[in-house]
Amino acid sequence: MQAELKWLDDPGIFRVGALAAHSDHPFYKSEQELEQGKNSLAQSLNGIWKFHYSKCPSERPEDFYKSGFDSGSFDEMKVPCHIEMAGYDQIHYVNNLYPWEGKMYRRPAYTLSGSHKWEGMFSEAGYNPVGSYIREFDLEKELSGKRVVICFEGVEQAMYVWLNGAFIGYAEDSFTPSEFDLTPYIREKGNVLAVEVYKHSTAAFLEDQDFFRFFGIFRNVTLYAKPRIHVEDMWAKPVLLENGEGKLSLDLKLSMEKECHVKVEVLLQNEEGKVCLYRKLTCQGAGQAGEKAYEEIFLAMEETKIGPVRSWDNHSPCLYRLLIKLYDEKDELMEAVPYLIGFRNLEIKNKVICLNGKRLIINGVNRHEWSAESGRCISIEEMKQDMEHILANNINAVRTCHYPDQIPWYYLCDEKGIYLMAETNLESHGSWQNPGGQDPSWNVPGDLPQWREVVLDRARNNFETFKNHTSILFWSLGNESYAGDNIEAMNTFFKEKDKSRLVHYEGVFHNRAYEDRISDVESRMYAAPERIEEYLQHNPGKPFILCEYMHDMGNSLGGMASYMDLLDKYEMYQGGFIWDFIDQALFVQDELTGKKVLRYGGDFDDRPSERSFSGNGILFADRTEKPAMQEVRYYYGLYK
Repeated sequence: MQAELKWLDDPGIFRVGALAAHSDHPFYKSEQELEQGKNSLAQSLNGIWKFHYSKCPSERPEDFYKSGFDSGSFDEMKVPCHIEMAGYDQIHYVNNLYPWEGKMYRRPAYTLSGSHKWEGMFSEAGYNPVGSYIREFDLEKELSGKRVVICFEGVEQAMYVWLNGAFIGYAEDSFTPSEFDLTPYIREKGNVLAVEVYKHSTAAFLEDQDFFRFFGIFRNVTLYAKPRIHVEDMWAKPVLLENGEGKLSLDLKLSMEKECHVKVEVLLQNEEGKVCLYRKLTCQGAGQAGEKAYEEIFLAMEETKIGPVRSWDNHSPCLYRLLIKLYDEKDELMEAVPYLIGFRNLEIKNKVICLNGKRLIINGVNRHEWSAESGRCISIEEMKQDMEHILANNINAVRTCHYPDQIPWYYLCDEKGIYLMAETNLESHGSWQNPGGQDPSWNVPGDLPQWREVVLDRARNNFETFKNHTSILFWSLGNESYAGDNIEAMNTFFKEKDKSRLVHYEGVFHNRAYEDRISDVESRMYAAPERIEEYLQHNPGKPFILCEYMHDMGNSLGGMASYMDLLDKYEMYQGGFIWDFIDQALFVQDELTGKKVLRYGGDFDDRPSERSFSGNGILFADRTEKPAMQEVRYYYGLYK
């Protein structure tokens, strides 16, 4: 298959050649590497790449991926990094409007009838910046001779991938991993990886979040080598029973050589290292892989009682160590997979959300991933700083607004007992709401069949990647995208796949026709306390959560007591998530003083812009606490 530029214009094409999403589990070739935390089966491609910036598709170097291409005129680009942060293109902040508003007229494909032409909207645009990346590499010794995949953890917004002149695939969905099988084309020495990244595609209509609009390879790029026997996917399902005992079931998807005999050991240990469960499973390859050298086998450990267990919650985030070991027919260890899991029970009892049998109170924040130095390309150290502020100020919950975060954040929340509302990468705010009011006539995804599979794919990516994380209590369908049949389909997907969590979506407030079909909770933004009481006093059908409240712009966050008082008056009111955690602002050197200063939207000659609307965190962008944090710490501390 050859790459086609017209895919940028078609919402029905969002992945070509990309592997199916799977759990984010680590894997190691030996117990020694496992204990050391070093994985010789992984090779990072982070670092300096060759790079070329083009203003639009017609000006890009079309043949840059071909063997023998002379890249001597290319610049250098750090990966991961936003292209704008490296000095190319326009730094641009906008809230709900699409970034091209006021400059060009665009409506999503299939939303208008008649003569509306959407073909060429992005592929032939006079402004649609393109980043052309080249990375040359040799394969490290431990990866040689094995199946090799490449994982892009985050690329905005649409990308094409080639290896050694061969087209590998295409992917969208900026905030979940995209993986491709490189095995047929990779060699030990002199590999040339070429990646073409576009700032805009049909994905832009679905990624209209309130943030700075960046593009480029902004998260890690890693090669992984799969052993002869490999865990492709796993789903551990711990259950906390009312009597304090635990149960565990496990679903595995393995890939193995034809006719390979596999022995699987499943070990569960508590925090003290005591073995709580030990099982041996076996399976045999059927030898029916066709032309492929490997086949996939599904293996399940049925639900098994463990006995008394310590529960997981914000006060006591107790985690058990699950270890899965794969052996071949010679009893040689092929792979070891560790994962920390917790036992908890989430349910709605008498219209009240309960965790481990007790009413859940959410002292939450919405958290963008943000660094004043590097935008959404944040470090592990910055994540840990965020967690320190969260724990120090009695915050117990985070909504990942409005996209999936980097993988380490979910592990950190498991460890620290932070409740997560895990949001799918979806916001189409500008397709139905603008400064003039609401107009859903061209809303996407809406009810349009041509937009269904792309949003279901995003839901699937979110679920499959993060399904093992104990900290996730809610799957969120996205943010501010109105409501229609396609979002209902996303709701159905999560409900059918996962009975252990609740589904959240605020948009049904704007389209009440779907309130019985979408979301387990009544979710609203910025509702006044009296409006909340009005809902709760009229025999409501769902518990109430504020997915955004206390909008912290400027010297604000006053009146928090009015909301916290509701927690004592109504069991069905269960708290909310402050908007938001950290300012979006960037360090620059002031032209006059030469000093390092923070600048917000509009300070970069970016138009349209919501200007300082990006400054509504309880932390400044440099992670200094604002005075408003005192109020958060006090009131959240009353309900800790």
